[in-house]
Amino acid sequence: MSGTIPMIIDVHCHVVSPDRETYPLAPIGGKQSDWSSERPTTPEQLLAAMDAAGVAKAAVVQASTAYGHNSSYLADSLKHSPARFTGVFSIDPLDPKALEQMDHWVSLGMTGMRVFTTGSTMPGQQTWLDDERAFPVWKKAGELKLPVAMQMTAEGIPLLLKIVKAFPGTNFLLDHLARPVINDGPPYAAADSLWAIAQYKNIYLKLTSRTVEHCQAGKATPETFMSKLVEAFGSDHILWGSNYPAHDDTLPNIVKETLHVLACLSDADRANILSGTALRLYPVLK
Repeated sequence: MSGTIPMIIDVHCHVVSPDRETYPLAPIGGKQSDWSSERPTTPEQLLAAMDAAGVAKAAVVQASTAYGHNSSYLADSLKHSPARFTGVFSIDPLDPKALEQMDHWVSLGMTGMRVFTTGSTMPGQQTWLDDERAFPVWKKAGELKLPVAMQMTAEGIPLLLKIVKAFPGTNFLLDHLARPVINDGPPYAAADSLWAIAQYKNIYLKLTSRTVEHCQAGKATPETFMSKLVEAFGSDHILWGSNYPAHDDTLPNIVKETLHVLACLSDADRANILSGTALRLYPVLK
């Protein structure tokens, strides 16, 4: 690895307003996440953190555990720095008005979509992923070239594959790599369901702070895990997201740890993960 650090684009960070009157809470699952309550982050604060960490641009993801599917604060935040931000809105694909909502958020400048099927305020993997009522949403996402971020666990992969196969023109991004278990170390058999999906070229992986930590725990090492991940999926199907401020650390520290974990890879692979893949999926950030 050379000492060159490529452009860094963060595809998984959040904004949360301290103003609960203008932007009322409506958390998915009915309970606000601890992080969004304890660490509200305005677009100004996010930009300051990005500048301190050397992050050039960001795809800011709807804070579903604060606002549910109302992405109004995110939409307003994008106006603060349109040259450096794009937005990833959230919808319920089973909502009868889901297609109208997609048009609405896209009209406000958002270029990605998120679907929340599990999380701190909604434990357990939801089982509606392959519900035919959502098929028009997956189809439209492909037509609009909206990458679909999937907040899910490995238990949801069999259902995910049904829509991945049915809608090959739609790109699906797995938040946190769909949360695989990797502390068993090589050959990472506990993550077999992850390796099994590498053949599907419309599946992309978000490498976040969660995996950065986990590949340094137990019997896992960055050298063995990251090398296997890139060999299986290709670095052109992996992109980095900080999960800031949900991850309780400073953005400079999160970036530092990420660079440490990626140090075993080639310059070209690191460049893809840190910005190249993001630019292909979110070309508005070019």
